[in-house]
Amino acid sequence: MNISKLMSAPAVAVPLGTQLREVARRMEEYGVGCVVVTDGGTLQGVVTDRDLAVRMLAAGLDAEDRVDAVMSLPVITVDVTDDIHVAYRTFRNSGVRRLPVLDGHRPVGMLAVDDLLLDVFQRLGDLLGPVSWSMLEGSSGPCTTDQG
Repeated sequence: MNISKLMSAPAVAVPLGTQLREVARRMEEYGVGCVVVTDGGTLQGVVTDRDLAVRMLAAGLDAEDRVDAVMSLPVITVDVTDDIHVAYRTFRNSGVRRLPVLDGHRPVGMLAVDDLLLDVFQRLGDLLGPVSWSMLEGSSGPCTTDQG
């Protein structure tokens, strides 16, 4: 399965130089915990809600300071054409919870660990659904077969 099937699109973006107050406002408005920082449409960094809560306060910054004062670098990304297994590996190897999805250098979406969990639950439901229905339809036990 392709990453584009699970990602949230479009990614919420702010231009380089945006004030932290505006970054927090956009996170609230769109209900997201991460925004991408762009310059001319090209990814420059990411800012998470944790960056605002920890880095901003620890550095003594205020709401008028610029986003580049707290944005995370380097940015770990995946490509929109990547298979979902690339995302699983990237999450496992990087320890991040959100990955910007790029088409070239342009962010087109965001993939979160939660998106993969939903995929896992859907696949598990798809696998177990027929088994559950067969048990509800009156089979005499979990090891019963039609082969007699």
